[in-house]
Amino acid sequence: MQTHEIRRRFLAHFENAGHTPVPSASLILDDPTLLFVNAGMVQFKPYFLGEAPPPYRTATSIQKCVRTGDIENVGVTTRHNTFFQMAGNFSFGDYFKEGAIRHAWALVTGSQDDGGYGFDPERIWVTVYENDDEAERIWHEVVGLPSERIQRRDGRDNYWDMGIPGPGGPCSEIYYDRGPEFGIEGGPVADEDRYLEIWNLVFMQDVRGEQSPKYGASPIGELPQKNIDTGLGVERVAFLLQGVDNVYETDLVRPVIDRVQELSGRSYDDGSDEDGVRFRVIADHVRTGTMLIGDGVVPGNEGRGYVLRRLLRRVIRNARLLGITEPVLVDLVGIVRDAMAPSYPELETGFERIAAVVRREEEAFLATLATGSRIFESAVADTRAAGATTLPGESAFALHDTYGFPIDLTLEMAAEAGLAVDEGAFRLLMDEQRARAKADAAARKHGGADASAYREVLERSGLTDFLGYTDQRADATVVGLVVDGVGVPAAAEGDQVEVMLDRTPFYAEGGGQQADTGRLFGEGFTVEVTDVQTPVPGLSVHRGRVIHGEITRDAAVSAQIDMERRAAISRSHTATHLVHAGMRKALGDSAAQAGSLNAPGRLRFDFTSPEGAVPTSVLADVEDEVNTVLLGDDEVRAFVTSMDEARKLGAVALFGEKYGDAVRIVEVGDYSRELCGGTHVGRAGQLGLVKLMGEGSVGSGVRRVEALVGIDAFRFLAREHVLVNQLAEQFRAQPEELPERISGVVDRLRAAEKELESIRAKEVLSSAGALADGADDVAGTALVAARTPDGVGGNDLRTLASDVRGRLGDRPGVVALFAPDGDKLSFVVATTAAARDRGLAAGDLVKAFAPAVGGRGGGKADLAQGGGSPSGGPAGMDAGIGAAIDALRAQVAATGATGASGATGRGTGR
Repeated sequence: MQTHEIRRRFLAHFENAGHTPVPSASLILDDPTLLFVNAGMVQFKPYFLGEAPPPYRTATSIQKCVRTGDIENVGVTTRHNTFFQMAGNFSFGDYFKEGAIRHAWALVTGSQDDGGYGFDPERIWVTVYENDDEAERIWHEVVGLPSERIQRRDGRDNYWDMGIPGPGGPCSEIYYDRGPEFGIEGGPVADEDRYLEIWNLVFMQDVRGEQSPKYGASPIGELPQKNIDTGLGVERVAFLLQGVDNVYETDLVRPVIDRVQELSGRSYDDGSDEDGVRFRVIADHVRTGTMLIGDGVVPGNEGRGYVLRRLLRRVIRNARLLGITEPVLVDLVGIVRDAMAPSYPELETGFERIAAVVRREEEAFLATLATGSRIFESAVADTRAAGATTLPGESAFALHDTYGFPIDLTLEMAAEAGLAVDEGAFRLLMDEQRARAKADAAARKHGGADASAYREVLERSGLTDFLGYTDQRADATVVGLVVDGVGVPAAAEGDQVEVMLDRTPFYAEGGGQQADTGRLFGEGFTVEVTDVQTPVPGLSVHRGRVIHGEITRDAAVSAQIDMERRAAISRSHTATHLVHAGMRKALGDSAAQAGSLNAPGRLRFDFTSPEGAVPTSVLADVEDEVNTVLLGDDEVRAFVTSMDEARKLGAVALFGEKYGDAVRIVEVGDYSRELCGGTHVGRAGQLGLVKLMGEGSVGSGVRRVEALVGIDAFRFLAREHVLVNQLAEQFRAQPEELPERISGVVDRLRAAEKELESIRAKEVLSSAGALADGADDVAGTALVAARTPDGVGGNDLRTLASDVRGRLGDRPGVVALFAPDGDKLSFVVATTAAARDRGLAAGDLVKAFAPAVGGRGGGKADLAQGGGSPSGGPAGMDAGIGAAIDALRAQVAATGATGASGATGRGTGR
């Protein structure tokens, strides 16, 4: 049975049982506790947590999931995957244990002719929580499963919670016995390779405290309603029903392995164990990478982007280890697209963008490999020079962490060079890095503010009715007040307060649009609203200050927004839609929105651009096209429709946004059509003018355009006009002649600066003889320590120090030169061979005096340099240089004297 058919049967089974089908959420939902969506229940968390009422009593979905906590084991075993599909059915206060068990049993063991999976009931085993008598009774008495195939397990295996205080409950897991050839008898408690878990049924009934029942703690209470959350592993069911040994051989994964066999000329089935791991790593990671990019993630150096980059680089590295030296990613993501697109059509429509992202990343990493190889060769040379046969773990870690050089490649290249690698030290450093990452993750998991006061209001009064699409003001009732995170019955004049209303015209910040501001008026009180947020979904919280009187719960208010600000923000938001459409028309679908800010009179639009900077000519064309649309004064229309209809209309959806069955479309004539919950103008002409201010990079593969809208754009152009006229008058030229005139002046200035620099360099270098002649004798060492004229550049400073050193001949000599440049200071130290024989190393001398000038530096034994920033202005600069020279003199005296009496070889740093 093909995987797409397994998905279809699951959804059909539960739809026929009255469940509402819910599309998979994006892998990058806006959830501060998660890097990626990692379970089917994630998009339903607000309903389980009581943050919002569920729009349905029962639901079913097949959720895209990514788990990255065990990347190193992917491919090593056949059980670990980073991307997988979790099929689930959910009940929000509807059926409970018996319903969940009956539904699961019917699908798992139902005949294939009747739409089931057709698993042999005699090979099904289940586990239940150690004290869950009810679940065991249902499995035995209702379903008819023999008692000997029902096993009890403790909380570590059969209790689920979110890892933080909140909902949880016991689990019942369904296993399939693969047969004696896969392991020993005894059920899941004896062997989880032979007895493979395919479905986990969570009976969500408890409230856990700080300590989890998974480890023996008791729940602190019961949920007001009992819920069901289940997760079936689609890939696991697929490999069982397809008669293969593991996920990697199923219909959606094996095509990648087959393609890698063609490219590498090596065999997956008959090759070495090491090659088998490499094939599996490539197959897993390229699929995960494709799905992540499809949902808007781009490679980067932190967070989600770093995970994606790591996955793609592991693909490239393992391809290299299989002998593939040519670029491979675009080819492989094409295989993934063909396999997965029947279930995820966005991979087909967005393939141009996905291919551009991986192409750019592969080119960058191949360059990184070249750089890393040079660093590796240097580390090998240092290891051999020290007479060692083991590359230090610190060097391997630096290659991995700084240059992205994979440890496996380091091990392979070290072996080729006849060296071992101190893997113990490397692993220790990696463990320290992971510990820091876990601490960051824990902070993220517990980083959400306490929302209990808001939830109480939500449970008592329901969702806020938003009227802002049509109303500028509204009569409402205060349903909740919060001061310093605590619900209060009243707030007095001067208090900072959060006000919740039953209905409001105020737009809460979201979708890149800034919040409305305004005032709440009531009998005897006024509240100035400066911000509106939704700390729990569906509840608008008006933040501000009581500027008059006292506001109380249940008071009647007149809520009035600042319409001038709202109109300006609405113009910016509509302009963002137009700029987005213009960029997509100019650059293709790869220019997908990656963030935005819609503020009064200005906008910021971030978009993916795998090919790098956008040419100025393209920006000019987009600006011209957008303003042409404004002249057409098209109607801006907003309407609500189904998600399926929105797709048919070609409406653009944004990455990471969660959409329900009903979505709101905003369209500007036929030019732009997007899913959007923000506020907009009535007609395009109301924008007046859009002026693109330029674009730049905000991260790997992401660019940013900033623009002014309406009167702000007009005022900017007016200022530009005055400036151009002033320049034209100064240069006595027509405005269109200014670029050429200014370019000529700049060229002449640069030529003059180079000439002055040459003259100054000659003047500085001419002083070498005088400096050498003025050397002081310090414990038998000739010391030249001097301040050069201000503004001497680094190259000239090094050249001068080397020249002075050369004039000292065979004597032990140290040259230290200090060059101020404003409030900054550069310095260089050079030593002669005789000085180094005394133990006087330039790098060590720098460290001795650099603190005196608030700086640092380093280098080799013969030449070192650095810089500092002495405080206190010119006087502080003079004092700092004097103190540095004194510290240098003392170090030369101490080291030089000792070296003269006892040194037998060259000094440190050689």
